[in-house]
Amino acid sequence: MLKGKRILIGVSGGIAAYKVAFLIRILKQKGAEVKCILTSASSDFITPLTVSTLSQNPAHINFWNKENGEWTNHVELGAWGDVMVLAPLTANTLAKIANGFCDNLLTATYLSAKCPVIVAPAMDLDMYSHETTTDNLNKLEKHGVKIIPAEEGFLASGLIGKGRMAEPETIVEELESFFRNSNAMLGHKVLVTAGPTYEAIDPVRFIGNHSTGKMGFALVESLLERGAEVILIAGPTQCEVHHKNLTRIDIKTAEEMLSAATKHFSNCTGGIFAAAVSDYRPKSIAEQKIKKSSDIMNIEMIKNPDVLKTIGGLKTDKQFLVGFALETNNAIEYGAEKLKKKNLDLIVINSLEDEGAGFGHDTNKITLLDFNNKTTKFELSSKKVVANNILDYLMKLKK
Repeated sequence: MLKGKRILIGVSGGIAAYKVAFLIRILKQKGAEVKCILTSASSDFITPLTVSTLSQNPAHINFWNKENGEWTNHVELGAWGDVMVLAPLTANTLAKIANGFCDNLLTATYLSAKCPVIVAPAMDLDMYSHETTTDNLNKLEKHGVKIIPAEEGFLASGLIGKGRMAEPETIVEELESFFRNSNAMLGHKVLVTAGPTYEAIDPVRFIGNHSTGKMGFALVESLLERGAEVILIAGPTQCEVHHKNLTRIDIKTAEEMLSAATKHFSNCTGGIFAAAVSDYRPKSIAEQKIKKSSDIMNIEMIKNPDVLKTIGGLKTDKQFLVGFALETNNAIEYGAEKLKKKNLDLIVINSLEDEGAGFGHDTNKITLLDFNNKTTKFELSSKKVVANNILDYLMKLKK
């Protein structure tokens, strides 16, 4: 997967810089070409000699070599790589590249890079959780930069928390995933729904469900990584994702989701409907807060429009449609019924009977059922892995 790939590594000045030696070694073992740019501060943690020896290329630090007067061309470096990896990315270098500062060879090359950029932040836990750091990482995401989140563990300060740079093996896995999936869905525009819907009872109360939107947002991230343009219709959720190819539409109710979906689906190559839409809503909404006046309160409910079934009726032969079925029992039976009734190509079935699956978890355990009546089961995995499993299956199905 990495053989012959040109990987440009930018190293900034944090203790995690020592891990770069292991990263370079793994990449070279897999046949990649590696060039490295170091900030002056990073050479306090890993020597240029170590980097150049392992990468089999000069370690670049300054714009020019004072001994021979040669200029290091940051434009050529920025154009050389198939991907640029900044690891570790310290808070200082993060702030610089997020805001366009260009005072060293690394930041200049970042601004000149023609290739995708992946970063692996590393800093102490208070710095990593600071609002400024969060804002700067969000800026990078909006520019299409892939962020490998920092991990939890022992930090150089002696504290334990989130801030450790991802391990070299994890970074390599991300690179392999990038080259495997990059541009696989270029030219596709995909509509994704995520999160719950809320149906008002009165100005302060609502009927909803426990969906967090994590599964839908994982799908959005995977689609964007594969080069797709995404229209996200999101119910109330705290999940965030930023990307130049993402259009986000926030809604609250099932009717609002239906309106947005019908407006945009015809311009899409397909849709993945992961939202947990409320089946019913109060027949009438009280204009004022309902006071607690009796032991029993009866609310008359009416059925909400079936968003997925409506879109299934609009789907053409050139479009794909994926739905989700979360069940508490007879999951495969109910999923098969839903697949047929709603004109789906693929349905993702999960059951609350499986530990670690369903709302709120960072993991999921799914079974895929396609229009050929083929069933494929997957083991419990992170929702990002599940998202990639779904997309891999869908791409093979629609070939």
